[in-house]
Amino acid sequence: MVCELRNRDTSRSRLQTWLRMAMPPPYGAAMKQHRTYAPRRRFIGASLALLSLLGLAGTANAQSWPDRPIKLLVPFAAGGNIDVTGRLMAARLSETLGQQVVVENRVGGGGIIAMEAVQRAAPDGYTLLWASTNVMAIVPATTKVKYDPAKDFAPISQLGSSPQVLLVNAKVPAKTVAEFVDYVKAQPQPLAYGGGGGPGSASNLIMALFLNRAELKMTSVSYRGTAPALTDVIGGQIPTTFVPISEAVAQATNPAIRILAVSSEKRSARLPDVPTIAETYPGYNAVSWTAMLAPKGTPKAIIDKIAGEMARAGKDPKFIELLRDNGIDPAIEGPEKLANLIAAEIPNWAKAVEIAGVKLEQ
Repeated sequence: MVCELRNRDTSRSRLQTWLRMAMPPPYGAAMKQHRTYAPRRRFIGASLALLSLLGLAGTANAQSWPDRPIKLLVPFAAGGNIDVTGRLMAARLSETLGQQVVVENRVGGGGIIAMEAVQRAAPDGYTLLWASTNVMAIVPATTKVKYDPAKDFAPISQLGSSPQVLLVNAKVPAKTVAEFVDYVKAQPQPLAYGGGGGPGSASNLIMALFLNRAELKMTSVSYRGTAPALTDVIGGQIPTTFVPISEAVAQATNPAIRILAVSSEKRSARLPDVPTIAETYPGYNAVSWTAMLAPKGTPKAIIDKIAGEMARAGKDPKFIELLRDNGIDPAIEGPEKLANLIAAEIPNWAKAVEIAGVKLEQ
């Protein structure tokens, strides 16, 4: 009986609690609640209004962009191939956008200084980056950097790619890639090759990928660049090297060398009669590329506007001819494809660095 009374009291207590929660509060309590939450509601409303205004301001800024000169940071010294193509694109955009696009060579740290400068820049479309395979994929694989090439920048568009060329001294009897592989394998000691630009250079890494695919062993001889390595191939000090296609074209008629193949997946318009390495080893593709990027967070309207102007440039025969004269195979394909390219190239070049045995610099 006692238990039964206790159970009834407990049930009554629970019912009263539920009723208090379900019923609206008395007028006085409701007013107190209103006074407590009203400032909060006003604050939230003002915040939403401010965010809306900021959004409209951002849209207006993007629509009026550009209203002052734009700075294009190039991570390398003036006069090189990457600088030249950057200046070609800057000149073109200066005409079509109606504002000067000023090239600034921000040299140092293998390109890291320029990358970090753009990473920290305001995402307003007035600081852009002229990037390459080196700073986007090779440097991060060989050096500890503070930027994430895939996450810290907004892709705009690739300009194109530039293959390198496998060439040999004329005294090497090989006339094809297959004959060269057989020749190297037949030597009692590993032959030397020119690693133009050092262990972490594109030239050296492209050779490392080729040697790995062909199952060859050779010894890398480091040079300050591809030009001195090519000079030694011409002179017979070393038998072979990879050089940028522009350098190979300049020496194409030199009887002291022989061009064997290009490193791109498809034949180059600059050397249409020269086969690709992929024709002997399907799937081989190792090229340098250039592209334009912006700081992360740059409005999509600005990104699309620049990408659209680059795409229009890619349909201009005179502009295409300028690119090909500078060793670039045009590939102007917009933000999405550039993002996919960067995502694919980072692990590809990391693998090349591993194969070449290049150690990470702290």
